[in-house]
Amino acid sequence: MSKLLSADRPSEIPMLPPAALKKMQCWIRSRHLICDGNFFILETLEYSTVERFEDCLSSLGGTLISVEAIKKVWIGNHRKVVLYQAKGSLHTPHHELKQYWIKYGSFYSKFDEKIGRDTWKRY
Repeated sequence: MSKLLSADRPSEIPMLPPAALKKMQCWIRSRHLICDGNFFILETLEYSTVERFEDCLSSLGGTLISVEAIKKVWIGNHRKVVLYQAKGSLHTPHHELKQYWIKYGSFYSKFDEKIGRDTWKRY
């Protein structure tokens, strides 16, 4: 799957592992990235973020497994946008990123309806 996504983009300088780790930690704190077993799941409204997620995963030795458009969400009163869900694996069961998620992360993403719409209303 990752070759299909990368083939459409122009070649670019690969992301270094420290930068990739920092970016993924930022997504964990903002509740865009959650951990489910051995998988990391990113939910975002922008497809370019999915592409950056793929770059981060490959930089850390992982792979992107799937990308799905899970639903359309309202932004304001007149606009609907697609919510993408990307699933990836780092292939290392005790990666430091999982420990970081245990400390700072959440079981629910920012866009999960179990939390409520008010938590991400500013988007």
